[in-house]
Amino acid sequence: MDVTASVSRLAAAASFLLRMLTGRSLQPSHAGVLLRADDAGLHLVATDGEVVVHLHTPATVHTPGEVVVPRRAVADTLTSLDAADARLTVQGGRLSIRVPGARFALPSLPDATPPPVHLPPAHGTVTGDDLRTAAVPVAGAASREHALPLFTGVRLRAHTTTLSLLATDRFRLAAAAIPWHPTATPAPLRPPSTTPLATPTTEPTAHKAATARAAVDALTPTTVPATETVARETATGRAGVEALVPAAVLARAAQHLSREETIHVHADDDLFALSWDGGSITTPTLGTGYPDAQMSRLLDISAICTVETDADTLAQAVDRATAYGGPHGRVTLQPIEGALLVHADDPLTGESEQTLKATTDGTHVVRSFQARLLLDALRAFPHHPVRLQFQPDLRATAFTASLPTTTLNYLVVPLRTPPTT
Repeated sequence: MDVTASVSRLAAAASFLLRMLTGRSLQPSHAGVLLRADDAGLHLVATDGEVVVHLHTPATVHTPGEVVVPRRAVADTLTSLDAADARLTVQGGRLSIRVPGARFALPSLPDATPPPVHLPPAHGTVTGDDLRTAAVPVAGAASREHALPLFTGVRLRAHTTTLSLLATDRFRLAAAAIPWHPTATPAPLRPPSTTPLATPTTEPTAHKAATARAAVDALTPTTVPATETVARETATGRAGVEALVPAAVLARAAQHLSREETIHVHADDDLFALSWDGGSITTPTLGTGYPDAQMSRLLDISAICTVETDADTLAQAVDRATAYGGPHGRVTLQPIEGALLVHADDPLTGESEQTLKATTDGTHVVRSFQARLLLDALRAFPHHPVRLQFQPDLRATAFTASLPTTTLNYLVVPLRTPPTT
């Protein structure tokens, strides 16, 4: 292999691989990146055992070929260079990287070739900015506990004109809908693969699906209600995509693809993928989505008090109050006439009370929340006025805002009021 390519493009691609792929696997094949030069340019393929990333960058190919080298070493080397172009050649079992005045040689990993890239059928497209706006806050509501693996995922479902995203950890729920452009002729789903791309490290799909259904069935409407918008969408037609995607993978991908004008969404029974002009990301799905009947029962808001205020201002107030919230970070919100009172107190840390300008309507209530969950909800609406809809008893409080193209709703279950002594 002998190619000449832009250092900045190669460094960006190598850094992208490091951000997208975890380093927890001990298998040697998961530490390498395959560099393949052909008539189309230079391809980079790497995997961490589950996620497979394929990137393509323009290059002048003098001699086609391929080599597998440690991906971190490639990234560290390329990001430290300030030259415009680099010459990459394979010499004596090593990858030589030459720039004016310097040469670096990386050892090859002959037994660490990543699996071939396989994309499931493409069903439609979204914009990178829409995907980031929806996927990052929705993925933040997914569970980080692996005892119930399916609650660590985001459910994506395509409808006629929208792509809906939903995630919950049973104490909060986030749901979003973004514009969706289906392909002219959606490809049929292929039969379940008998040779998966990568061996998942989590429990089998069938068992995960059964676990999720049992967990969701245990919920009550007062635990995690959702939104009328998404409830209507669960009853509409689908356009080929029904996938439960690992939340962490989707969030990382959405963050780094926010500038892409067109992102193709691929899905079948086993795999989910995003592709764009320059690469693709493929990951195994977590199994079936949440039961529709249960979600329809949960997706219902009955507000007794509505408050409108600035999301950033409220987030700053909650952040300041957190230091006074005690070991559980309890922060109380209390609508009053023309304002919202943010209160926290603890015998050991002291007391905080702040009054924010707000528009209130309905019965004045008092609700306490875990501060970190409250901050996650508010940070989903940066630089926007946010609407808080308080519901009766311990039903979740809904946070919504008017975003340009995205419908986003975030729900947080309040804490129980401690008994008075």
